Amino acid sequence: MLLVPLYEHPADRPEDWERLIRCAGRLHSVVLNPASGPGEAPDPRFAAVAQRLRDAGVPVLGYTDTDYGRRPHPAVVQDLLRHRDWYGADGAFLDQASADPALLPHYGRLGIAARAAGARTLVLNHGVHPHPGYAELADLLVTFEGPWDAYRDASVPEWTADHPAQRFCHLVYAVPPGAPAAELARQRGAGVHCAVPGTGAHPWGSLPYALEAAG
Repeated sequence: MLLVPLYEHPADRPEDWERLIRCAGRLHSVVLNPASGPGEAPDPRFAAVAQRLRDAGVPVLGYTDTDYGRRPHPAVVQDLLRHRDWYGADGAFLDQASADPALLPHYGRLGIAARAAGARTLVLNHGVHPHPGYAELADLLVTFEGPWDAYRDASVPEWTADHPAQRFCHLVYAVPPGAPAAELARQRGAGVHCAVPGTGAHPWGSLPYALEAAG
């Protein structure tokens, strides 16, 4: 299954959003990120694609930055509520999540707040393998986010074998055509993934290879 963080405005890339909606059956979820979060005011274009994704049965995850535990709890909660109220988000994607066991209580409180804000799907994006205790806090952990060159030789800690593959996601960018990113994700126990060709400071502006040829 594909978790797709498409960080492009629907007005700029309407064909990519249309493709996502047509491929709903292949999607685990889509991350909605109007302005490195919900922004300061509702954006009707994002609200429209979010509604169509939900109508197609795709969970819509509101992007919220946690700054590795440094962002104040009320600011994170405000983003969660804005995503719910403005875009009808039924899930939360907490980005830049800490991997430190000392911050487990902090993220536990954020998880409770996300559920209270209506998140049926809660994703923590650590980008690395965190302390195993984080697996108890969310539905899905992003345990790799990085370029293909780093992913080729990435290792997986033994504790992940104690959980189903559907609990882990790998996000890989700068993936060359034909690279076996999806196969590697399965071999490494990640039942959810996304592999895109995008590079540089904004790699998540492109669709995953698995959807590029979709009609």
